[in-house]
Amino acid sequence: MNGHPEPAGRGGAGETLSFERRYQEMLGAGLDLLDQGVTVFDADLRMVAWNSAFLRLLDFPDNLARPGVSFEDFIRFNAERGDYGPGDPVAQVAERVGRARSFQPHVTERIRPNGRILSIRGFPLPHQGFITVYTDITEQRRAAEQIARHQAELEEHIESRTEALTRANEELTAAIESNKAITQALRRSEQRLREISDAIPAAIAYFDRDWTYRYANKGYAEWFGWSADQVPGRHIQDVTGQEVFEVVAPDVGRALSGERVTYEYQLTGRDGSPARARSTLVPDISPDGTVLGCYVHSVDVTEQRRTQAALAQAQKMEAIGQLTGGLAHDFNNMLTVVIGNLVALKENHPDDPLTENFVEPAMHAANRGAELIRRLLGFARRQPLELKPVEVNELILGMSKLIRRSLPSTIAVSTASREPYLVAMVDAHQLENALLNLALNARDAMPNGGELRIESSLEHLSIHAAADLEVPPGDYVQIAVSDNGMGMDGSTLARVFEPFFTTKQFGTGSGLGMSMVYGFTKQSGGGVRIRSRQARGTTVAVLLPRVEEDPPEALLPAGREVNAADLAGKLVLLAEDDADVRSVVRMQLAELGCAVVEAENGAEAADMVENIPAIALVISDVVMPGVMDGHALARFVRRFRPDLPMVLMSGFAESHVGGLDEALELPLLAKPFSRDKLLAALRPLGA
Repeated sequence: MNGHPEPAGRGGAGETLSFERRYQEMLGAGLDLLDQGVTVFDADLRMVAWNSAFLRLLDFPDNLARPGVSFEDFIRFNAERGDYGPGDPVAQVAERVGRARSFQPHVTERIRPNGRILSIRGFPLPHQGFITVYTDITEQRRAAEQIARHQAELEEHIESRTEALTRANEELTAAIESNKAITQALRRSEQRLREISDAIPAAIAYFDRDWTYRYANKGYAEWFGWSADQVPGRHIQDVTGQEVFEVVAPDVGRALSGERVTYEYQLTGRDGSPARARSTLVPDISPDGTVLGCYVHSVDVTEQRRTQAALAQAQKMEAIGQLTGGLAHDFNNMLTVVIGNLVALKENHPDDPLTENFVEPAMHAANRGAELIRRLLGFARRQPLELKPVEVNELILGMSKLIRRSLPSTIAVSTASREPYLVAMVDAHQLENALLNLALNARDAMPNGGELRIESSLEHLSIHAAADLEVPPGDYVQIAVSDNGMGMDGSTLARVFEPFFTTKQFGTGSGLGMSMVYGFTKQSGGGVRIRSRQARGTTVAVLLPRVEEDPPEALLPAGREVNAADLAGKLVLLAEDDADVRSVVRMQLAELGCAVVEAENGAEAADMVENIPAIALVISDVVMPGVMDGHALARFVRRFRPDLPMVLMSGFAESHVGGLDEALELPLLAKPFSRDKLLAALRPLGA
């Protein structure tokens, strides 16, 4: 649970405090839903927040946790009940409190008296506070130990079986000269042992000191595209292929020197996709110490590594997305000021030759900056999308004409579709930009010419395939853009979606093309798959949610069209915490003939709405300091003056509906904007 003293008050202030209390209750309830324990202490090592899992995992009584309680009290409680083992409790407390006061990141594990294993991770916060996360990893450790034990047992079993087979062969070989029946029994025994080996869910083989296979079970042979009877007598390089052989040769050499070796390698699977295996080589050593060969035990770890890579990629992209979203908000505020002042300068000095020489280039650069921010927001999944049913085949045919004109004549462009009619829920403009970006990337990968193919199809994602893309299973429209260019290596492929990462020469690309495609697709509820091989080419497949019929069009708020003359003399309340942005928007409103009153935050704006009946329109930023942001102000206006028109503006543009705040159905104006865009946002209101 989360502890804070409850505020008291009445009137407008009471409503604010009530909102704070509800916020605290929601935060506490949310923390209590976590399986992991969480605590937050401030710079004085006083408790700020916690949840019930923390008390349960460390077996603390409920009355010990309360706002402001000292970190030392918890340590003393543990020391006095012997959690830290034998020793002086006073010294134990002093040591741990002293470490905590250093506010350094730390990751430790602790075995509690009840036998449970806890992972404890601490992270410093601004102003020298820290947050600590407690995770019960007991079952995880037990599972890991059990897997290791099972693998050791399996390897021991295989080794003992192989040794038994060798002994049986030696004994039967001695008797075969005198008894034909024994020879037949040996063959039956070998066949039985092979059947057992083939039934084991692992790849098993044996090669001698001349690097020649003497045995391989069915799984091992099929892993490399052979049948079991084709492998014996062949050299390792002939069976595995040159690419795998170059990777495993050093480990084979170590194993034939008498060392037990475990390693992983990658190869192209039977379906053409990359696959990974983990192999263990166990030397076969004779009584006199000579290494006769090696036993091979291999398992397929492709799915395990794919899951780990997907998790790491998701965590990395989420962190970068949060960073770019915050940066975009601040840059949009600055660009709003720059563009607004440049427009005013140009309009006030239309005949000044300096305007064309200096203002026009500055306007062009500022607009390019705004476009760059929109692409960053696309990666951060925070740009507005106008989602609607789009017939994909028709869109591709229309784009193919533009793409052909954008590519040199040495590149052939072809389109194909496996379905006559494919409808996806997507922003058509963003999809066109994505296809153009992919086509231009393909062009750069084929400097000497080649073939570009755009193919659409209906794809059904199973539970496992959907989990890899972090989307629900079901039917998706796939648009695959393929080229036969240079392809990408593994390190490039791992970073292809990172913003500003590019393999192009400096000044020839921003590095935002692929990240924009990724962000737009994820925001649309879909996913992206990439397959690339060096010197073979690249295929980028965009998967988008499929719709079987057109949904009804979203309705905009009712109202009449207005023009600048309709706004003359109206009193407008402008709520914006950035003084420079307020100055620019106030100037734009004044040019439309409006009178303007200003507020620096939501609470101040709410007071003005309550006390100034003449206010005819409210324009508010979404993100403002304090407990009342733009959304909270909008809810207040709706309760207090339901008929008062309102427009929201944001550098984030969080809405998923183009031009509307989805939750409140209010016009949403994305920063930076011009006076004309401001007027366009006011028109549906009939202000």
